[in-house]
Amino acid sequence: ARLLLLCASSGLLAAAVAAIPPPEEAARMARYVLHSCDWGALATLSAQEGLRGRPFANIFSISDGPPGPCGGSGVPYLYLTDMEISVQDLEINSNASLTVSLAQTPYCRKHKYDPQNPLCAHIIFAGSIVKVNDSEADLAKKALFSRHPEMESWPKDHNWFFAKFNITNIWVLDYFGGLKIVTPEEYYSVKP
Repeated sequence: ARLLLLCASSGLLAAAVAAIPPPEEAARMARYVLHSCDWGALATLSAQEGLRGRPFANIFSISDGPPGPCGGSGVPYLYLTDMEISVQDLEINSNASLTVSLAQTPYCRKHKYDPQNPLCAHIIFAGSIVKVNDSEADLAKKALFSRHPEMESWPKDHNWFFAKFNITNIWVLDYFGGLKIVTPEEYYSVKP
């Protein structure tokens, strides 16, 4: 009986931790959505011939920490190479935006929410991409390789490096009525 009670309370705890934050907690929602997502759409200003200065969006694998209910750091980490076209854009202008959406999780499918439906929450981050320093590289490696184990075997001659999205602005769309603005300070002060 004691084991059954322990399993039941563990199940309730897991369900409570996995519950989506309410719309009035926009900072928690932003942290929750980022931690729930394995990839995002990164938009840069193109430096490529014929597209110079125009918006250019590309998909990148991201992680703010190992998956699980404990939440992550809130910092979107990336594993990049100078060979990638968007990274070449970032070398000219490091400013970018990153969009993540619960549409990539079972949540929106379960509730039959179209990805454009505000109830299928998505977060838009603005900021810049910066290489992480040596002291942060281990954290970035653990965050990314725990979610994207294939990365560890990517060709070494591509000169991969760890980077992070340095957040300056955050917009949350998780309910009807328009975007909510969350400051980086609010964002980093809450747990998902």
